[in-house]
Amino acid sequence: MASVLTPDFGSIKPSQKQQALDTNYLNFTDGTADFAQQYLPEIYEQEIERYGNRTLSGFLRMVGAEMPMTSDQVIWSEQNRLHVSYTDVANDGANGLTIPIALAPANPADYVANVISINQTIVILDPATNTELKALVTGSNIATGVLTVAPYTAATTAGLGAAGLKIFVYGSEYSKGSTLNADNYQSITPSFTQFNNSPIIIRNKYVVSGSDTAQIGWVEVATEDGTGGYLWYLKAESETRLRFEDYLEMSVVEGELAAAGSGALAAGKKGTEGFFAAVKSRGNVNAGFDAATGLAGFDAILQNLDTQGAIEENMLFLNRGTNLAFDDMLAGVGSPAGAGLYSGGSSFGVFENSEDMALNLGFSGFRRGSYDFYKTDWKYLNDASTRGGAQPLTSSQVGDIQGVLVPAGTSTVYDQVLGTNIRRPFLHVRYRASQADDRRMKNWITGSVGGAYTSDLDAMEVHFLSERCLCVQGANNFVLFTV
Repeated sequence: MASVLTPDFGSIKPSQKQQALDTNYLNFTDGTADFAQQYLPEIYEQEIERYGNRTLSGFLRMVGAEMPMTSDQVIWSEQNRLHVSYTDVANDGANGLTIPIALAPANPADYVANVISINQTIVILDPATNTELKALVTGSNIATGVLTVAPYTAATTAGLGAAGLKIFVYGSEYSKGSTLNADNYQSITPSFTQFNNSPIIIRNKYVVSGSDTAQIGWVEVATEDGTGGYLWYLKAESETRLRFEDYLEMSVVEGELAAAGSGALAAGKKGTEGFFAAVKSRGNVNAGFDAATGLAGFDAILQNLDTQGAIEENMLFLNRGTNLAFDDMLAGVGSPAGAGLYSGGSSFGVFENSEDMALNLGFSGFRRGSYDFYKTDWKYLNDASTRGGAQPLTSSQVGDIQGVLVPAGTSTVYDQVLGTNIRRPFLHVRYRASQADDRRMKNWITGSVGGAYTSDLDAMEVHFLSERCLCVQGANNFVLFTV
């Protein structure tokens, strides 16, 4: 039986009420007598950092940005594709094709119109048999989506399947001295797809009585942000702050929009579209990436990226198992002498063209095809208290998320307020802010302790609040690796 790496002790044990637990105190007894009453114990004055740096935030700081907003909703529009193509086209076998138009769908995003004009030239593809036919459009019914075509070969559409065809326009051919048929010619209006997200309010609070703020402890405490001393409340306040900072990132990574009829919506909470949800809904999901067949599987991902935005530089945030799988995959391709990872040709443009900077930040670079990739461990996917789980070393992680591919750089979107195209990072946070209140990260103290005199409460209440959401733009360029 494989040993379990993570012990069962040391976990936070939630309580229904504030109370003193045995975990809050040092035990000076040996089980039979009070040792500390008789002899001077040898006490280590500093806490042992059993789990190292326990904070999980940092993912968004590496790949995103933060920008203020003044509304309950952020709306952006993304450009649609430039060229005309249709799928699921039907074939009557006699040079007649029917485009599946939808002029009044329940979902406006599903709107499909026939914009192919007479004398345009098209490629007809049959994915089932991997055959094609090039043809001239001789008739186009705008209302019904029915096309009549004249193939450029002796063959007819009878040699293609009856359904599931793909067609796309590649040009046109007109006679000498001709004019455009005004009744048939379709001028194409630029189109876009609109997306939106709403911020959520995240809050937390730490409370300590006035008496306990003056209580000196035995142990010198230390935290990830450098707080130290013999006052226990300093550690508790600092850990509350660090936990809240992690919540700020985790909330926009894991967030879900409240569905119609959900209990959350009934409770008056609308939720927010988080990173995982956005990529699952609008991006690419790759299941079962394996080192044994990794190179072929990864090349399939590259081929899919070619059909999307083809962003040249991308960042990979992976759990430990998937990161090792990438190392195994890359070990089999032309690594430079002495290097365990193929980095030849990588530009490291994301890191100011500095490989040393990339390495200092925990990234390794490699190039495949025309793409540069920079990979690193994502602590959030490894941590036992979140998606990592207490597993044997060779076991897969808890949950279905193994890693993500995030395009580097910016995307162009249409700003509804400014009425113009603007450039934004593919991944960025929007937080509520105005001249009256900046809600990016609010922190204040109430009570009558710690310099605050807001009430007669003999305690210090440390409050934390933020209102924010995540914008995932160009989600078609993202990849989510799942089990």
